[in-house]
Amino acid sequence: MAAASKQESSDSNQEVHTHVAKKPASSLLALGKLFPANKTLDHAVRFLSQVRGTDKTLMVIQYISKIFVWYFLKRGRASTAQRIKNLSGPISDYRILLRYYGLLPLIQWMQYVDNNPSPSKLLLLVDRLQNICNLIYYPLEHIYWLGAHEVIPISMETTNKISLWSCRFWAAYVVLQFIHLAEEYRLYKHRVQSVQEQIKTADVKAKETGEPADKTMYKAELKALQAEKKGIWINTIINTGYLPLTVHWSLENSSFPDVGVGMFGGVAALAQFYVAWKST
Repeated sequence: MAAASKQESSDSNQEVHTHVAKKPASSLLALGKLFPANKTLDHAVRFLSQVRGTDKTLMVIQYISKIFVWYFLKRGRASTAQRIKNLSGPISDYRILLRYYGLLPLIQWMQYVDNNPSPSKLLLLVDRLQNICNLIYYPLEHIYWLGAHEVIPISMETTNKISLWSCRFWAAYVVLQFIHLAEEYRLYKHRVQSVQEQIKTADVKAKETGEPADKTMYKAELKALQAEKKGIWINTIINTGYLPLTVHWSLENSSFPDVGVGMFGGVAALAQFYVAWKST
């Protein structure tokens, strides 16, 4: 009896403990319940956890802030404009620091270009020229930043010259990119024409045999080509946004307004943000 009583007491205690363990937490502390599951939030966390996502987000803020500075200055709110400038400066520095590892993926890309077949000789030539531009641009930008922040002993005159030359090689890259995009579009049209001819051939064969043509593969190819065309146009928008900026920063005395930098840079930034967001 004692053993049975002890067992019942143990079972009773287990039930009590079980009941206590299942008691819901206080609603005042359960802050997570205020935020329901959200796919956009999950996407944003993935996006911002990558260097690329962080860079594109800061890029949008950096360039759009220039438009706000212009806006507030036009309305006589100089103090507000200055506070926005105070934010823009550190963002620019941080983005340059993020690019300090840029030579590593560039070396990988150079290896890929020279060890894999290219769609055309022109694309191969442009890729190699662009790699040379970047191989000079990145170190110059790094030296400029270190000199501007007095990390290394370089005169301000030398620092400014280094900045100009780094931007000139960036501008050369941008000009070459227009040639690259034009060649990509030419190859795209050629492939579209080839697929359309294959579809016509399949239709003719279907009429001769009386069997319906299976166009699943052709439709998939055309869909992929449409995505490629979209990518070409988006990259053209990005490059168009960069062109006036790189020319402006390549000149010793440029009259290009800062709000123009914000507008063209903002277009490039938003387009790159869109591409990075979609690919995450």
